Amino acid sequence: MKKNIIAYFEDTVARFPEHVAVADAETEYTYAALQKTAKAVATGLSKQGIFKKPVAIFMKRSAHMPAAILSVLYSGNFYVILDYESPLARIEKILNTLQPAAILYEAEYLEEVKAFSGTIPVFQFEAAAQEDCNEAMLAAVAEKTTSEDPAYALFTSGSTGVPKGALLTNLNVVSYIHWFTKAFSIDENTVFGSQTSLYFSMSVSDFYASLFTGATYTMIPKAYFAFPAKLISFMNERKIDTIYWVPSALGIVAKFNLFKYCLPKYLKRVLFAGEVMPVKYLNYWRQYLPDALYANLFGPTETTDICAYYVVNREFAETESVPIGVACDNCDLFLIDADGKDVTESGVGELYVRSPFVAKGYYGNDEKTKEAFVQNPLHNFYPETVYKTGDLARKNTFGEFEYIGRKDFQIKHLGYRIEPSEIETMLNTVPGVELTVCVYDAESDNLLLAYEADENKDAALNEAAEKLLPHYMRPTYFYKFEAFPKNANGKIDRKEIKKIILENK
Repeated sequence: MKKNIIAYFEDTVARFPEHVAVADAETEYTYAALQKTAKAVATGLSKQGIFKKPVAIFMKRSAHMPAAILSVLYSGNFYVILDYESPLARIEKILNTLQPAAILYEAEYLEEVKAFSGTIPVFQFEAAAQEDCNEAMLAAVAEKTTSEDPAYALFTSGSTGVPKGALLTNLNVVSYIHWFTKAFSIDENTVFGSQTSLYFSMSVSDFYASLFTGATYTMIPKAYFAFPAKLISFMNERKIDTIYWVPSALGIVAKFNLFKYCLPKYLKRVLFAGEVMPVKYLNYWRQYLPDALYANLFGPTETTDICAYYVVNREFAETESVPIGVACDNCDLFLIDADGKDVTESGVGELYVRSPFVAKGYYGNDEKTKEAFVQNPLHNFYPETVYKTGDLARKNTFGEFEYIGRKDFQIKHLGYRIEPSEIETMLNTVPGVELTVCVYDAESDNLLLAYEADENKDAALNEAAEKLLPHYMRPTYFYKFEAFPKNANGKIDRKEIKKIILENK
């Protein structure tokens, strides 16, 4: 095993210099060109004497961004990607925690960067890419790096409103990608069609799997998900054979019944994560593309990306849920109950992760780190940090983990503990209803059900709830959406849904 990301990338460049490494709708880089640009920018950063420091990247999602990422790694530093569409207040919160040594930005965002950079040194990507590479300087940096050095920090939404930056090391990424590429047979012939932004943990899988193997990482324009016919045309034009999307993105194809008119010709692997996969979406894809491999991947940002996976190997009714499966190789999962005891039978417990995939903690946030990254509760014989996911799960009769829901989503209503996902699974089956989301209004002690549909389905949902759910799990209010609001990662935004319902109730 090589010691860091750059060592794997260098090996790939040596083997496949003229392969297309990364591409968007307008631009592409071969592996040799990507390396050349990354080294040039890295030379500019290294000249400033910056080492093992955070470098913020403020660029749009394009084929240029991977070059910026690699430049930071070549310079011996670690990167944080700032969402250029984020409110200024969120960016400032991240920067207050991060205190970056530099900001790397695209020329078109100069004014935006001026608004928040303050005294932080800034580097324009286009200008830095014109630097002459100093190979000796970069070689000296490489000698000082280790596999334990940070690779990036990824800031997630904090419950207090302050973003938390999960800090992932080179060892985390190398260990994780070793599993991912082996599990899904990723090689230099693979062509990924990426849906997610590079500041989202799901991007780690297809992006780094490409850099480690010589595969092609193709960024699908976000706008194409609003025009699905363009989406399929682009996938066929680029010969995309592997996708890793959030279920909401897969659902767009099913919602418009797109496969009735056109099919992705080259698709062999359909991977999904980030949300619960509605069985109706999965069954639609399997009906039209029966020979593709389908896999449900599960894991938080704090485990690099994924810690459990399930390769679909049987049929599912719409009233069932797709399991999250078994632990990845080199990863151990276990359940702990409310009393801190190991759950050994079929009971529900909080999922804990023990693996080299587990992050170092939250950057500059010792309090939150100690809450989530804890000593293994099953022993005290030596220090062993494990991650408390905050996710509830149980084992099914196949020995697979089933996701129940977030501990903080769990509802206490009429004296009963309720999992919203159970309500949603049942009511997703109502004809004419695309998808449901159940939220809880503590002030009125009511269950509120949001649903996507073309016409009012309140009566049908109410009737189904009476037939399928016990009285304490039946929603008391229904609210129709033409389309659910999504967050920047393309996932359904539950907080915004609740806010909209309460404002219009």
